[in-house]
Amino acid sequence: MQTKVTVALVGDYDDSVPAHLAIPHALKRAADTMQIEVDFEWIPTVEIASVSRIASFDGIWCVPASPYQNMEGALLAIRHARESATPFLGTCGGFQHAIIEYARNVLGWADAEHAETAPGAARAVISPLECALVETMDLVRLFPGTHIAAAYGVSEIAEGYRCRYGLNPEFRTSLVSGPLRVAGDDAAGDVRVIEMVQHPFFVATLFQPERAALREQPAPIVNAFVSACAA
Repeated sequence: MQTKVTVALVGDYDDSVPAHLAIPHALKRAADTMQIEVDFEWIPTVEIASVSRIASFDGIWCVPASPYQNMEGALLAIRHARESATPFLGTCGGFQHAIIEYARNVLGWADAEHAETAPGAARAVISPLECALVETMDLVRLFPGTHIAAAYGVSEIAEGYRCRYGLNPEFRTSLVSGPLRVAGDDAAGDVRVIEMVQHPFFVATLFQPERAALREQPAPIVNAFVSACAA
């Protein structure tokens, strides 16, 4: 296991976003827990024009606060993580864009879109939630045999959201019946966590687990991500 890892934080940093303030604290807590060093760099999406910008990192975290300034840059980083077996964590906007990347580049749906940035799209794989989850806590059921269930060691967790968009139920069956699978849902059965099968670590959550660090609490999925980066 490496004693030092590097993480690319893909997104457009904004110090008014609580999750952005939380992420360094969550990474430090993970580093302290595992007694390793974690260096991170914020990578603005406008800087990602080729894989070379993010290829040297041990892990990629696609962070909250979308729409991103350059959606294609975020999708390129996610695709690189997926295809190169680089550990990947997506939270909130990262969850949404991991689904779009998969739809476009694995399923071949070139017209897959996000309803926030393309409201008239015929194939909006990310659509408005029936009930927006803005500054709310909700229960998430974790599926046995998944990375996230192993990270938390329980079958149900309470997590915080700041989100108005999620996976469009119209496309759910096609999206999560292959190498992309559901790893957690809510009481209504709506998808809240996805993972890639046969990838060392590719996990995305609609909730923002990093914000636990603002309450001086651990974020087990961040610990698991850092561990995967160091493996």
